[in-house]
Amino acid sequence: MKSLTNFLNNHVEEYLCCILMFTLSMLLILQVFFRYCLGQSLTWSEELARYIFVWLVYLGVPYGCLLMRHIKIDAGLMLFPKFMRKHVVMIGEISFFLLAIVVAYYSAAFDYKQFKIGLVSPALKIPMWVIYLAPFVGFSLAAIRQLQVILKGIKNLNSDNNVTDQGVA
Repeated sequence: MKSLTNFLNNHVEEYLCCILMFTLSMLLILQVFFRYCLGQSLTWSEELARYIFVWLVYLGVPYGCLLMRHIKIDAGLMLFPKFMRKHVVMIGEISFFLLAIVVAYYSAAFDYKQFKIGLVSPALKIPMWVIYLAPFVGFSLAAIRQLQVILKGIKNLNSDNNVTDQGVA
């Protein structure tokens, strides 16, 4: 049980992103083959590729948080004295955690409206709330990952470890 928990804690976003990227690549290869070799076009492939890409992007956000490789400006961090850098990093991590909570909250409200409207995609007839669920799932997972990073950072705040380049795993 503990190995399953460790696996999910360390690799769930990575494997989901790999599966989505592989599926997206195969789908686009299939579309190119049908269009240029057979002279026909699949009506559903572009729409599915777009939705897979949206989910891939939003699942990449928590993966970036896990690795602590999200957008930051290291040159700006170097402007601060060395003793303050860990605190500045923690302020940034807490800020992104709060942003992830806000985005997850508002995307859940928007997704609920989509659910109530009952709109479906044109070609695949997928309920649009499934597509609009991606920001909620991505930023909810990002908030969890940021919380892990913050807790690890608090534990390492008084140590000599460089917390700016260490991920959760």
